[in-house]
Amino acid sequence: MTRHYGRLSILLIPALLTACASLGGMQERFAVCSYDHAWETALDAVKDRAIARQDKAAGVIDTAWLEIPMPGRTFGALQRDLGDSKDRSRISLTVKRLDDVTKIGFIEERQRWAFRGGSRLFGWTDTEPSTEIMTDVQNRLDTKLKEHGCSVH
Repeated sequence: MTRHYGRLSILLIPALLTACASLGGMQERFAVCSYDHAWETALDAVKDRAIARQDKAAGVIDTAWLEIPMPGRTFGALQRDLGDSKDRSRISLTVKRLDDVTKIGFIEERQRWAFRGGSRLFGWTDTEPSTEIMTDVQNRLDTKLKEHGCSVH
């Protein structure tokens, strides 16, 4: 019987690790308040960016790409200056009704302009989300939710 559990755990552990990795940085806030207040708060959290998609019925907000200059980056073995160094960032938010709470999830997709070699010397490559941007969005959400009288968890 224990051999059967051993095989099962060998199969389940990689599946669980893959599932956790696929979540990749999604942050969530749970608020005890109306869906409308949570929706308005989510829109307000990204008011400094252009909105590419906004669907209240589906609970989805996506911002357009925002290019951010990143001076001082270098590339290659000789550490040449990358004069046009930049990142680009977009934020996706989801607002979902649950029983007596509303869940707001958000994530930043970030790419950097980088040396790639080959026929396309430079191009966009995925990079880690900015902790500063993620913290800023979270703080904006928490502040606005509390202003609406919502309890945040």
